[in-house]
Amino acid sequence: MKKYEHSVSLDISKCTGCTTCIHRCPTEAIRVRDHHAVIDPDRCIDCGECIRVCPHSAKKAVLDHIKDMDRFKWKIALPAPSLYAQFDNLDDVDYVLQGLLDIGFDDVFEVSRAAELVSAYTRNYLKVEGIQKPAISSACPAVVRLIELRFPFLKDNIIKMLPPMEIAAKIARDEAIEKHPELKPEDIGVCFISPCPAKMSYVRNGFSDYESKVDVVVPISDIYFMLINAMNHAKQPKCLSESGMIGIGWATSGGEATAIFNEKYLAADGIDNVIRVLDQIEDGNIPHLEFVELNACTGGCVGGALTMQNPFIAKARLQSLRRYLPVSQNFLSADEAKYIPEYYFFNELPEYSPISRLSESMAESMRMMADIQKLKNQLPGYDCGSCGAPTCRAFAEDVVKGLAKKSDCVLIMKDRFKEYLENLGEDEDK
Repeated sequence: MKKYEHSVSLDISKCTGCTTCIHRCPTEAIRVRDHHAVIDPDRCIDCGECIRVCPHSAKKAVLDHIKDMDRFKWKIALPAPSLYAQFDNLDDVDYVLQGLLDIGFDDVFEVSRAAELVSAYTRNYLKVEGIQKPAISSACPAVVRLIELRFPFLKDNIIKMLPPMEIAAKIARDEAIEKHPELKPEDIGVCFISPCPAKMSYVRNGFSDYESKVDVVVPISDIYFMLINAMNHAKQPKCLSESGMIGIGWATSGGEATAIFNEKYLAADGIDNVIRVLDQIEDGNIPHLEFVELNACTGGCVGGALTMQNPFIAKARLQSLRRYLPVSQNFLSADEAKYIPEYYFFNELPEYSPISRLSESMAESMRMMADIQKLKNQLPGYDCGSCGAPTCRAFAEDVVKGLAKKSDCVLIMKDRFKEYLENLGEDEDK
């Protein structure tokens, strides 16, 4: 099995073991051991929630640098639509696109343009008989990995369609070769400007046997200051934008779902809300839906851990910007609408061991579950985190797995110490 490469890491020198992160991690991937946090790579989904909440900036995203594009002769920028929301008083996205050219890129391909194509083909996909409903978008890589690890029975509901970033990279490369036949494929570098670390994880790992067409992923927070200096509003930019309201709407929660033109949809954002929705879908405790859009970040991609602006301010900015745009600039012709191109799909999701699985043996798993429940009943049930685990149940599991000792529970040791002192006093009285 291919080792999963993560884009969220820990700087131990900054970590104080404060336990803030262990309570916020959606997959309970973090423990505090030896006075600092430890991230379990088999559970981490790179959602960036720990980066967002860590009061000491001990969690960080490991992404590329813009200088990594220097090895390519032809440099293509793929701006995420959430990039436009970072700038105040922006009334034309062409200023941003021109700015990317001015800081050294040879070409720009809007991810929002590819998003409009993905939306159009998703509308066709939902009409196909036999697909698992509700169909769950694969656009958020953190949500896809969450489903694989925590909700494996919903894997068949995921639409096996590549995210707009990947479609943009494919089309941008093809157009570059067509316009510049002197270029070789290895001469072309594609750089995605990302709002979150999960996108980097996707590029590094792909989908099973599919390898990403993106070469470099840089955070919006790095590009932002370069663009601020390059964007000159006194200079009229070139007319570069080829997307409309639908594509740019993908940056915020609900943008993808409303673009399918089907009222039987649900859009949820924020990792806690996403988990609640997935729980309801798995339990069958939800009305009939055709399509589900889930974003791990609050507000959608505008709330990514690598953005600059408050997600609610960013969402308001995009609402203002979209008013001046056409609905879409990428409608399909009658012939194009008949089928979905093969390169829009990936074949299989990666195979991961669900985090709920205790052992490969059913008998062993049942024994461990009984031991976990027995130990959990002996614990205080405060979920205080003093033991280094987020909940008493998680701590019990760690003990049964041999990853922690029962004596790590501060409250149990306190009771034992109190009992010891009481017995010592009784012995002295005799």
